[in-house]
Amino acid sequence: MNIFADFNARVIKAVEALELKDSNGVSPDLSRIAVEPPRDPSHGDLATNAAMVLAKPTGQSPRVLAERLALALREDKDVAAADVAGPGFVNLRLQDQFWQVHLTALLGQGRDYGRSTVGGGRKTNVEYVSANPTGPMHVGHCRGAVVGDALANLMAFAGYDVTKEYVINDAGSQIDVLARSVMLRYREALGEEIGEIPTGLYPGDYLVPVGKALVGEFAGSLLDMPDDEALAIVKDRTIDAMMAMIRDDLALLNVHHDVFFSERTLHVDNARKIRSAISDLTLKGHIYKGKLPPPKGEKPDDWEDREQTLFRSTAVGDDMDRALVKSDGSFTYFAGDVAYLKDKVDRGFVDLIYVLGADHGGYVKRLEALARAIAGDRVKLTVLLCNLVKLFRDGEPVRMSKRSGDFVTLREVVEEVGRDPVRFMMLYRKSDAPLDFDFAKVTEQSKDNPVFYVQYASARCHSVFRQASEQLGEASFDRQSLASAANLLTDEGEIGLIRKLAEYPRLIESAALALEPHRLAFYLYDLASSLHAHWNRGTDKPDLRFVKVNDRQLTLARLGLVQAVSDVLTSGLTLIGAAAPTEMR
Repeated sequence: MNIFADFNARVIKAVEALELKDSNGVSPDLSRIAVEPPRDPSHGDLATNAAMVLAKPTGQSPRVLAERLALALREDKDVAAADVAGPGFVNLRLQDQFWQVHLTALLGQGRDYGRSTVGGGRKTNVEYVSANPTGPMHVGHCRGAVVGDALANLMAFAGYDVTKEYVINDAGSQIDVLARSVMLRYREALGEEIGEIPTGLYPGDYLVPVGKALVGEFAGSLLDMPDDEALAIVKDRTIDAMMAMIRDDLALLNVHHDVFFSERTLHVDNARKIRSAISDLTLKGHIYKGKLPPPKGEKPDDWEDREQTLFRSTAVGDDMDRALVKSDGSFTYFAGDVAYLKDKVDRGFVDLIYVLGADHGGYVKRLEALARAIAGDRVKLTVLLCNLVKLFRDGEPVRMSKRSGDFVTLREVVEEVGRDPVRFMMLYRKSDAPLDFDFAKVTEQSKDNPVFYVQYASARCHSVFRQASEQLGEASFDRQSLASAANLLTDEGEIGLIRKLAEYPRLIESAALALEPHRLAFYLYDLASSLHAHWNRGTDKPDLRFVKVNDRQLTLARLGLVQAVSDVLTSGLTLIGAAAPTEMR
C-alpha cells in the first residue's frame, strides 16, 4: 500500500526498458532512484529523480534523459501526465481512478493501513527514561519518556520486534544517599525532631510516606540493628517504593515498559556478569593495563593517576580509553555499562536504541565503541538525545515544585494539562531541539494548538457520521458500501485528501528508519489541516458537503473518505500515545 514504493518499482522498470549503459557498457546502479511527493503539490502527485542520478554515469543530458523517461511513463494506465521540470525531475500526475481504488483498499485495511514489514522482524531494544529511583519523575524525564515510547510504538508498527526497556539504576552511590535520606524520615516518623534536611541528602516530602511505611513494618527495630544491616533493608524497601511511584507516574503518561532491568543484578554473585563481560573483551584484545592521561577540563570522578584495567575504546571509535576497575578493586560505573550492553546482545537484540537526556552527550561515543567491541557489525547501536524542556505559563517561567524540593514533577504537568497535550507536544519538535512548553497554549482550543487541532479533526469525522445517521435515517454504514462508492469522488479537495492519506505508509517507514517519531506528529497536523480546509470549502459550497440527503451514493463515497481520515488519525494518535476523541467537550 506504499504508493511511493509501488511507483519506484514502476520507474525502475521504465528505466530498464530504456536499456541504459554506463561508460563500462554495463547497466547503471539504480539504487539511488527515488519517488517522493513534489515540494509543490501543484507540480503533480509524485516526482522522481531518476534522470538526475542516471545522467552522469550514462553520459546523457539530464533533461534529455528525463524526456525519454517521461515518454515511457505516460504509457502507464495510472499516469494522467508526466512532465519534465527543473534540471531533470519527472513529475507525475495520477488518474483519479487510481486514487479512488487506493481509497477502496485503504478502507479494507482500516487502522492497519500503513502497517509495514520494513523492520523485517529485527529484534530491537528501546531503552528510555531509566531515571534514578530516587524520587518522582520530573519534567526533565518527560520528553525522553514520550520520545522513547512513541518511537517503540512506531517501530513495532513498521515491523520491528520491539522491547521497551527501563534500566533501574539501583547500584550506585545515589542509592546509599537515598537510603540515608529515608532513614532520616524513618526517625522523623518515630517522633524524633530531625530539623532541616542536611545538605547532600534528598529533601523532598515524597520520602515522608516511605519513612512512615518502615515504621508500620518494623516499628523502631531498625534503630537497634547495625547500620549496614538496617540500610540494606531500607534500600530494598525504598527502591520498591520509588519504582512503584515511577511506574504510576509513567502510567499517567500512558508509558508502559516490557522490561525493568535492575542494575544490581550485574553485581550479584561477586559481580559475575561484569567479570564475564570484561573477560570477553579481554579475549578479543580490548583490555589492557595502563594509565589514563589527565583529561582536559574537569576530571571525571573515576579518573586516577595509576596503572589500572582499561578498555581500549579509542581503537573502536571513542575519544579516550575507559577505566573499568577502581583503586579499591570495585568496578567503575562504565564497567556496569559493559556488562549491561553485553546482556542485551546475549538476549539477541540487533538494534540497540538508547534515549538519553542532552546532558548525556558524552556517552554517545563510548557506547557506540562498546557495541563495536562486543558485537562488531552484528548489532547497530543508536543514541538519541532529548534536549531541555522549558515550562511556561502565559509566557512566564513555571516555579519549582514544593513537594519535590527542586523540580517540577511529571505528574504535576500531566494532571494540569492532560496526557494527550503532553505526549503530542513533546513530539512536536525534533528531540534534539529545545522545547518550550506553555501550559496555556497547549490547552488552548485553536489552530495554534496542534494537539487540539488534530483531535478536533478526529471528533469532526465522527460528527459527520452522526449527522449522516440523523439525516439519512441509518444507524450505521458498513465499510463495503462506503468503499463501493469511492469512484464518485472527483473533486480536487477529495482527491487531495486521498493523496495526503496515501503518504501515511511512506511516513511510517521513513520515520521508523530514521528513528524520528516527531515526523508522525507533523504529518497528523497536516492531515488535520487538509480535512479542515475541505470542510471549510463545504461551508462555502453546499454541493461539497459530506452529507447530501438527496444523493445517498455520493454521501456514502464521502463518508468513506471521512472514515479513511478517521482511521489514519486514530492510528497515528495511538502510536503517539494519545486518544482519538469522538467528540470535543
